[in-house]
Amino acid sequence: MMVDNAQRRQAIEPREISQESNTQLRITWADDRVCDYNAAALRRVCPCAQCVNEWTGQRTLKPERISDELEINDLTIVGRYALNFRWSDGHETGIYSFQYLRDLCEQRK
Repeated sequence: MMVDNAQRRQAIEPREISQESNTQLRITWADDRVCDYNAAALRRVCPCAQCVNEWTGQRTLKPERISDELEINDLTIVGRYALNFRWSDGHETGIYSFQYLRDLCEQRK
């Protein structure tokens, strides 16, 4: 049981975070899984309180309002657990945990 938890925890630690372009992000995880993310797709699933109702979990951000041309203006690491993006639409309050990013990647299999 302890080994499983340790392996799971290691799997969600990024080994490399690379902004491939203004619209593409690549994360190589500790377990060698490589995940590519599109900026607009990430912005559409922003987990912050402005984009998701904290009480109901209902998404308040309308995905169609996010342009496919949206860009990543800046990217910062939050502690040892998350990324924060500053998007070209001015939004910057979303904190994307490594677990959330990994889950997004796994959903696209």
